Formats: sequence, structure tokens, C-alpha cells
Amino acid sequence: MKKILITGASGFIGSFLVEAALSKDWQVWAGIRASSSKEYLQDERIRFIDLNYADKEKLKAQVSQHISQHGAWDYVIHNAGVTKCANPDDFDRINYLYSKHLTEALQESNAIPQKFVLMSTLGAHCSDTLTRYGNSKLKAEKFLKSQTGFPYIILCPTGVYGPREKDYYLVLKMLQSGWDVSVGFEPQVLSFVYVKDLAKAAMLALESDVKNKLYFVSDGREYSDKEYTNLIKTALRKKRTVKLKIPLCIVYTASVLSEIVAKLRNKSSTLNRDKYKIMKQRNWSCDISPITEDLGFSPDYFLKQGLEESVEWYRNNGWL
Repeated sequence: MKKILITGASGFIGSFLVEAALSKDWQVWAGIRASSSKEYLQDERIRFIDLNYADKEKLKAQVSQHISQHGAWDYVIHNAGVTKCANPDDFDRINYLYSKHLTEALQESNAIPQKFVLMSTLGAHCSDTLTRYGNSKLKAEKFLKSQTGFPYIILCPTGVYGPREKDYYLVLKMLQSGWDVSVGFEPQVLSFVYVKDLAKAAMLALESDVKNKLYFVSDGREYSDKEYTNLIKTALRKKRTVKLKIPLCIVYTASVLSEIVAKLRNKSSTLNRDKYKIMKQRNWSCDISPITEDLGFSPDYFLKQGLEESVEWYRNNGWL
């Protein structure tokens, strides 16, 4: 039986990665904080571990102890990270330094897995609108690429959506309430990947013979912002909405003010300068032919089907 460690397992993407690994009858170790919710980790087969990424020596000791008691992990998916922070320095600390510590702890404990998958982001490769989040992920990518004898795959998904997701969900809520709000006056080219397809890509990466490569992940299609909105309205069965376009300059001002208020309250803000850069970027397309050719990846969901399944889940669980 293969053993796998999935960090950030309690989050949106992480919980689906756990489900995909369980479907293969692997021994699944969910790396979560003791304070994290286990709402979507109820399967009795899941084993839990709380790793101290902040202190590399303590992390090494944890890894060594785990090996002595349970054996080494065959696979590792490092999915833990943050997309918004009250303190901007936390992006580098959590997304880059913690990734570095985990990689080094595995190496120095003689616990190098057969394959290590790093969950990064398409945003790490948008140099003209590089966010603080994207830059921290890019640093983690560069560190991983500098290692020798360490078999990794880096996955860079575009917009990940699906059941349990909370940011794109706000767009659904807004449209359901009757408001069709867009930012900027130039059309946007968008791309998406359904969370189950991203988990599928991760499993393919782990089981393939390919190593030390980076792949973009999407459903392979491009969508205009208008098409995206119309598909949501169709899934919601919402016929009439009020259209409102907001100039980018207003959004930028609002994002700065929102960040200031959040910082005073020592909280992260959904609307921030990183989010502004994402909304400002007009082209979010990517090429998935390499992952299709190398790993045999093909999406099971395009945006229409994924939105329909997501809306059904949100309704069944009282979110809509």
C-alpha cells in the first residue's frame, strides 16, 4: 500500500486531494494544524499529522519519528499555503520558507519520496502583474528546481473552483442577488479548472515516470468574462440581473482602503492589492498541451458542468 502525505489537507483543494488519494486505497496522512477543521475529512481511514514547518529542526525530528513508527511516505503533495494575509511578510514565510523547510527535512531525514508535487499557481508566471502571493510561490518553485536528486512535479493551476470554495462563491452570491458586476472596461480572457480535475492531475503526476517538470492546469478552454457570468446565471437559473461596470481606479482605491482596515483589525481582506492585480490582468489563458501529452491529463469537467455541480452542492448545503 502506498503511503502519501498531503499538506494543507483541511482546505478546499486539500480535502479533494485527500478524497482522490483515498479512492486509490492509499494510506493517507492529512497534514493539518491541530486547530484546523476536519469537516471535510471525516473518512475513518484518514490519519492526521500536525507538522511544524516553521522550525526545520523540529520538523526533521517529526519526520524521523514518523519514519521509525510508520515508514516513509511514498508520495508527498505539498498543498499548504496562504492566498491572503494580514501581514504581507507571511506570504514568503508560509508559501516559500515552509516549502523549503519541508523539502530539506525530507532530504536530511533520508525520506525523499518517489514523487513530490508542489501546488503552485498560474499567477506565479504573470510577470507583468505578479502578486505577493504569486511571487512567494515562484520563490518556492525556484528553490525546488535548484535541488538535485529530488523528484518533483510543480502544478500551476489557473482559477480553481468547485464545492466548498469561498472566493468564486462570492460571485455566485452576488449574481444570485441580482447584481452583475465587472471590473474594467476591456474584456477579460479567463481560464478555470474544476477542483476534482486538479486532484486528478495531481494523482497522474504522482504515478507517472515524469519528474522535475512544471505544468499549467486548466480545462483547456478560454472564457470571456461575459461568458463566465452567463454560465453562472444559467446554473443559478437567474434570468435578470443589473449590470454594473466599475473602473479599475475605483477598485484599486477600494482595495488599498480594505487592506488598511483589515490590517488595523489584524485580519486578512478578500479585497486587497493582490486581488486588484488579478482583476486588472486581462488575459488568464494557459497552455495545457504539455500535461496532456506527458501525463495523459484530460478534464472531466468544463466550466458549464463544473458550475452546475458546484451550484447544486452550494444549494444542498445551505450556501445558496
